[in-house]
Amino acid sequence: MSTPYNEALGATLIERTKREQIVLVGVTLPGHTDAETEASLDELALLIDTAGADEAGRMVQRRDHPDHTWFIGKGKVDELKDICLAVDADTVVFENELTPAQQFNLEKVLGRTAIDRTAVILDIFAQNAHTLEGKAQVELALLRYRLPRLRRGSSAKLSQQRGGVGSRFGAGETKLEVDRRRIMKRISKLVSDLKELSATRELQRKSRSRSGLAAVTIVGYTNAGKSTLLNFLTHAGVLVEDRLFATLDPTTRRLSLPGGEPVLITDTVGFVRNLPHGLVEAFKSTLEVAGRGDYLVHVVDCTSPDPDGQIVAVREVLTEIGAAHLPELLVFNKCDAAPEVASEFVHRHEGSVSVSAVTGEGIDVFLHTLGDRLRSLSKVVELLIPYDRGDLLAAVHREGEVLSTCHEDDGVRVRARLADASAGRLAEFVVTHA
Repeated sequence: MSTPYNEALGATLIERTKREQIVLVGVTLPGHTDAETEASLDELALLIDTAGADEAGRMVQRRDHPDHTWFIGKGKVDELKDICLAVDADTVVFENELTPAQQFNLEKVLGRTAIDRTAVILDIFAQNAHTLEGKAQVELALLRYRLPRLRRGSSAKLSQQRGGVGSRFGAGETKLEVDRRRIMKRISKLVSDLKELSATRELQRKSRSRSGLAAVTIVGYTNAGKSTLLNFLTHAGVLVEDRLFATLDPTTRRLSLPGGEPVLITDTVGFVRNLPHGLVEAFKSTLEVAGRGDYLVHVVDCTSPDPDGQIVAVREVLTEIGAAHLPELLVFNKCDAAPEVASEFVHRHEGSVSVSAVTGEGIDVFLHTLGDRLRSLSKVVELLIPYDRGDLLAAVHREGEVLSTCHEDDGVRVRARLADASAGRLAEFVVTHA
């Protein structure tokens, strides 16, 4: 029996027997260089590989502005058609975002599917969604992407559950109006469901905040090694694969820092350049996890072709979700593979550290640095805890860093670093603030 999720994702559940052949297209617009376009196409090739297809060719054009009909020029469309015939391509993927009209016109001329980078990312997310919330978020983004692309006469095409990158949008109906009505109804239902799931996540977050533990969020570009780092630190057992967007759902674990103070550390979905706005909207409740922490651990793959560009891309997404104000510790990962490069980046970015989440190299320095940074954010308070309140004394040891203790007539005088939540809960026992 099919479910709405299965209907929306369609061929996600159909095993592919042959990898698709893809032709990539990039357009260099004013303000960008040919080298930047080639780098973007290289990353698109990785996305295509993750989606389960192979690059069969690529084409690049420089333009002052996109053509409103085909995005590229008419002559280039003919050239692109010849390339597709020569390599027997199944699909054409544009690095640049296509309008529904441009996509329709290209498919009509080329005689094959034409999609953009956004569709590829949605396709990958469709493959990797496993939890109830993740599936709902992906389906919402897919349907919002599909809605403006419905056209008359496309019913037969939409009713097929065919494989292929960008085609996991499921079964359609016979009439355009019915299709639209059905999708709008499903979108409304998903928005409602996600609000409920978001409320549940908020309750969990408040419960964690009452624990008084500092919240550390691991962010970074996709495939930078965030999940590998979390697994090394906490033995979390999070899925680790050498592929883009292997992690979609946040995972939180407890970690004890070298000073003994415990923190909550959360792995998040990886970011990417020009993350589709529809995905940002659909995954808002998940992405907002980053903005609700106390500290960001920004993991960077120092072996990537453009680490600086990836840092900028991550910070742009952090700004979009309202997390740019949080303090950040840059961690250059994979130093075992490129020690000189990692050393250079650490030298250039003051206060950063380099690690290998695989071998454990640099982890001790990272943990001590993170502990120092978190302690600089916490308050040093002095409390007088009655002898009959051993539970409070245990809480101080559990939630903060005890600097000194002194036994007096009225109780135990404790000097400790505590997070705001803990200090507020113990306010009646606070003697002085340092």
